[in-house]
Amino acid sequence: MSEKVTAKELSKKLFANKKNGLLTVSNEEIDLAEKYCAGYKAFLNSAKTEREAVSAAIALAEKNGFVPFCRNKEYKPGEKVYFNNRGKTIALAVIGKEPCEKGINITAAHIDSPRLDLKPNPLYEEIELGLFKTHYYGGIRKYQWPTTPLALHGVFALKDGTKINVCLGEDESDPKFVVNDLLPHLASEQSKRTLAEGIKGEELNVLVGSCPFKDDEGSELVKLNIMRLLNEKYGITEDDFLSAELEMVPAFKACDIGFDRSMIGSYGQDDRVCAYPALTAVFAVNNPEKTALAILADKEEIGSCGNTGLESDFLGHVIGDLTKMQGGDPSVAIRNSRCLSADVNAGMDPTFQDVFERRNASRLNYGVVVTKYTGARGKAGTSDASAEYVAEIRNMLDSNNIVWQTGELGKVDIGGGGTVAVYIANMGIDVVDLGVPVLSMHAPFETTAKLDVYMCYRTMHLFMQG
Repeated sequence: MSEKVTAKELSKKLFANKKNGLLTVSNEEIDLAEKYCAGYKAFLNSAKTEREAVSAAIALAEKNGFVPFCRNKEYKPGEKVYFNNRGKTIALAVIGKEPCEKGINITAAHIDSPRLDLKPNPLYEEIELGLFKTHYYGGIRKYQWPTTPLALHGVFALKDGTKINVCLGEDESDPKFVVNDLLPHLASEQSKRTLAEGIKGEELNVLVGSCPFKDDEGSELVKLNIMRLLNEKYGITEDDFLSAELEMVPAFKACDIGFDRSMIGSYGQDDRVCAYPALTAVFAVNNPEKTALAILADKEEIGSCGNTGLESDFLGHVIGDLTKMQGGDPSVAIRNSRCLSADVNAGMDPTFQDVFERRNASRLNYGVVVTKYTGARGKAGTSDASAEYVAEIRNMLDSNNIVWQTGELGKVDIGGGGTVAVYIANMGIDVVDLGVPVLSMHAPFETTAKLDVYMCYRTMHLFMQG
């Protein structure tokens, strides 16, 4: 006769028993997470655009022994190389002991974030105030951007080939910029608009000056004075805006959140909260069995399109170059590769719980999130990872005491979204989304938990080390 088992014992054995990670990990691991996130916050402050993220990644990579990939050179196991795609996407590889034909362990994150891009002809004057016209980039809630201090980042590309980098508004002594909003006393008509239309796209105009040029008479003297200042600082004329990429991003710095300092608040954590772990994890890979590859891509927020997004052939070219270097077949390498699509999920918000399905929602401090599928409604536009591959990742996480959870992006008929996973899956690579839960995703200021960030790093390192 079998021994009697209590309901408590049986439920412990058979039920999923996910707990808050801060209640299960050691104090030593909490300290490691704290130290790791100090570097993450510094990265957030130095990499507010995709160009800046690539520049920061290259600087860190070269300090860690990475060199630009040369197609005419044969690299040995353990050597470290990187591929710079137009200064807006980067791939970093550590050559494995096995040939690339046997597969590559890939982590893929994105380094672009929602923002306000300047239009090609941005500068104008109205009632003796100078403003920039913007075109918002990615999925923003437009009402969140007025009255937020903004900084100007980007580049002017001149006709003679000169590139002029711009970063104004980040130092304490720098001026800031702002989109204005109506005062409540005059907003009765505006308040009748839906929340989505509370601020319209063409109302996201950035205030950039008010002082007229004093030494002459004429029209548009405020605009003229602003152009004078820009010409003195950067050597540009108004026509040079036509070949510029200029972005308005929130001017505040990354900081700790909460009395307990357990969380991080910052602009751009979607998806630099996964990009930084992928980047630092590949730095820590040492003589892997299979080649380890981390790719930080542009354009995910608008569909991964263009020659710097992952819908392009860039990843295929990188795998091809690495495989051909060894005399192998890139198509075989691609079919044998596997990937973690390092992207965020929506953390369940205590104030807005009704849009989440609680049994399948991710939470802060419950660790890294495995998202089997994204998409919208009937899983439209997702890769939907196979059960076999999810089981493989589960085993890796559990075998190494990683704090992890699963999640969906809201209720079935409410939520929806996409990642780079579908484009990698389309190549024939096994891929699943895995990343950090975020509160206030796509807002000018997003919140994450330090423990989750650190668990993301540990996962990326384990995966690429193999």
